[in-house]
Amino acid sequence: MTYRSIVHRYLDPSETLGEVLFGLVMVLTFILGAELVTDEDQLNPHGLVIAVLGCNLAWGVIDAVFFLLDILFYRSRRARFYRRMRNTTSDAEALAALQEQFGLEDEPLAIQPDDRARLYQSMLVLTSHAKPAPVGLKGRDFVAAVAVFVLVSATAVPGVIPFLVLKNPHLALRVSNFVLISLLFVVGYWWARYTDAHPFKVAMIVLLLGLAMVLVALFLGG
Repeated sequence: MTYRSIVHRYLDPSETLGEVLFGLVMVLTFILGAELVTDEDQLNPHGLVIAVLGCNLAWGVIDAVFFLLDILFYRSRRARFYRRMRNTTSDAEALAALQEQFGLEDEPLAIQPDDRARLYQSMLVLTSHAKPAPVGLKGRDFVAAVAVFVLVSATAVPGVIPFLVLKNPHLALRVSNFVLISLLFVVGYWWARYTDAHPFKVAMIVLLLGLAMVLVALFLGG
């Protein structure tokens, strides 16, 4: 079993992309900002490495906690909906609620009206027979949160390696920026393999969006 398949047992590919991009943007903002605003004789490679690692570790923890809170919110919202379903006064009201909650308009399928009606009818039967389950976090949720922490934190490593192996700090800055920018492209290309989109086009879009977010963060003092 590959590392990618292990991660995607607990995280959706879009979630993985978001966490990796978030970490890369954080690191690139730090390092590119240091290159733009720091004079040659004032650059402190050791301090920069500590700051980058500390920032991504901290945001890895924060992102993991919010990930768990988001799961709790989603499940609680679903539980509230199913309770409301069981208290409806008619099947027509319940079917209308199901259609509103589980609309299929955004799905890339041309679903026939009869098929749509049968689907909602089946969901109505299922919800009427099912018993409410307790809402809470499961073991796999905590594993997924750890994966979120690792993804955000690990993106700092490629950015700091040049400072650990190169003696010239400004050369290390340029190498680090090149590596991180290249990773934006690689991540976009990798993510496109899960879609019908053209990998090169997606990679370029992710690269440009990532750089745009870095520039916004720098412009706003982030």
